[in-house]
Amino acid sequence: MSKGKIGMRIGESVFCIAYLMFDFIATILFLKNGSNRLFLLYGIMTLILGFGDAFHLIPRVIRNIKGETEKIQWWMNFGLLITSITMTVFYIILFYIWKKLNVNLTISSIIPISIWITALTRITLCLLPQNDWFKNGNKKLSVCRNFVFTITGLIETILFMLLGNSYGITMAICILLSFVFYIPVTLYAKENPKIGMLMIPKTIMYIIMISLGLSLL
Repeated sequence: MSKGKIGMRIGESVFCIAYLMFDFIATILFLKNGSNRLFLLYGIMTLILGFGDAFHLIPRVIRNIKGETEKIQWWMNFGLLITSITMTVFYIILFYIWKKLNVNLTISSIIPISIWITALTRITLCLLPQNDWFKNGNKKLSVCRNFVFTITGLIETILFMLLGNSYGITMAICILLSFVFYIPVTLYAKENPKIGMLMIPKTIMYIIMISLGLSLL
């Protein structure tokens, strides 16, 4: 392995560990203030995000240190399945954080119904055995499950933008950019592994989203 590739794997591992540490420290800080329902929601959301991401990132770190094996690859693929589900739950909870922060806007009941339908549809699609998570994957199902997931993200982008304050606008931008970085990875990373590097700025968007909650403490 070239020195450049070794350096990239070390850098990626350090970033993954730092992100998970940040996530779980933030979870503790939120849950310490769990008597406030807003911070309880933030704590649960952050915990679910970190818990799910750990299933994928820890095997990646092990892969970067010890090299690739069939067992590690299995755990990475399993982690992708878990992360796909927990990331969807993240956005369900984020909607209720928006509701807690929203004091001026009245929305149609169609909005929460749409979020629940798209989120549950994605989770159902993720659980189908046809996804072939542990072998070559299924690109058609990947497109379908991420299409409905994108609808969830776009709805919440608009909702946070409607808050009209710096918190809402920043959150909306982070949600939108997280999808901009995430979708190419899900569609093309198998054919071009370098595209997978977009997961780093995508993760940074989640760090900012969590930091926005910490700024409210």
